[in-house]
Amino acid sequence: MASLDIRHPEFWDLGAVDKELRRVYDICGGCRRCLPLCPSFKVLFDRMDVDAVDGDVEKLPVADVKEVVDLCYQCKLCFNHCPYTPPHRWEVDFPRLMLRARAAGARTNGVTLQDKLLGNAELVGRLGSLGAPLSNWVNELGVHRAFMQAVVGIHKKRNMPKFQRKTFSRWFRRHAAGKTAHQAPPAAARRVALFHTCSVEYYEPATGRAAVRVLERNRVDVSVPPQRCCGMPYLDGGAVDEAKALIRDNVKSLAAAVREGREIVVPGPTCSYMLKQEYPWLDGSEDAELVAANTRDLFEYLAKLHAAGELDTNFTAPVGAVTYHVPCHLRAQNIGHKSADVLRTIPGASVDVVEKCSAVDGTWGFKKEYYELSLKLAKPLFDAIATAGAPTAATDCPLAALQIEQGTGRKPKHPIEILATAYGLQE
Repeated sequence: MASLDIRHPEFWDLGAVDKELRRVYDICGGCRRCLPLCPSFKVLFDRMDVDAVDGDVEKLPVADVKEVVDLCYQCKLCFNHCPYTPPHRWEVDFPRLMLRARAAGARTNGVTLQDKLLGNAELVGRLGSLGAPLSNWVNELGVHRAFMQAVVGIHKKRNMPKFQRKTFSRWFRRHAAGKTAHQAPPAAARRVALFHTCSVEYYEPATGRAAVRVLERNRVDVSVPPQRCCGMPYLDGGAVDEAKALIRDNVKSLAAAVREGREIVVPGPTCSYMLKQEYPWLDGSEDAELVAANTRDLFEYLAKLHAAGELDTNFTAPVGAVTYHVPCHLRAQNIGHKSADVLRTIPGASVDVVEKCSAVDGTWGFKKEYYELSLKLAKPLFDAIATAGAPTAATDCPLAALQIEQGTGRKPKHPIEILATAYGLQE
């Protein structure tokens, strides 16, 4: 399909983009099954139904066409919901069309300062971690938050992740160096390459430490190959060239790990989705296809061990009741509720699954334009967690966790931390 082939000149042509947007909007307007999913569809149908348009997409003002694009926060759920995705002859891929529109606009008009900063997760994480805990203190100052809102466009009330001075990769190097010969996994052990994600590296290294300890408990040899940001934050702002530069580096390193006999395991659903779905599209190389075919979400991998009767189920500590939020980017992978399934192997564990969108995305919910709307859209999730009343809330997505903490005052745990606790694997 030429319109979504990133290497085809038509992909970047604004006239062709507008034509394709209106074609797809017309199909969506005749279907409307995605109305409950996100504000893009509600606004689209509202704009199509005014008397001046009366369902004729050619009469939609350019501003209305763009508003639908701007409201898409790439949850990806509409793709699995849509009956007209490829190989259907209408070839509707709404999320990628929104990315295309954003990318073509950014190439013509430039990437905004807001999207440049929010997209460069590596630089922000590295500088913030080097400056921690001072950087965290500064982020709490009202004058600094007002400055960030005015200059960069990050809403002054958005809670921010906490930078950690000791990054995950720094811990892992010491951990790997400290393992003695008799502690090393035997030659027959399974082997994985951990794509740890920026969130784990700079903000939640405890998640990465728990992942390594749980995997090693299950006789899995863990390596951490050289890696960069997955690229999704740049894609959110249409900065495709910057995203592709990161992807090229990751593809080279991760493909080498696969050829060494390792599966790629990812503790963050947005990053695992990127590696599986977007790398072949954006990079197009044989190595990208190899990486995609051998990437597993962390609990997808652990569930596979359990299905094979190879998961260690000798748990020593109870976890009780857990309210588990399944992230949209896991739902979009069509792999089921693997995290909940594995947690239920713990004796006495009660896991209630909540399928409600957190509506924060990589950068969308941070922006001053959409902060209030993101909280409104996430209210059903907040209410579901409050109603469940379980002592522990969990989610695999660090940004969903941030949003849940903002809306409920409770910080959820990553399911791997709960599993590590059940094993008695202490920090």
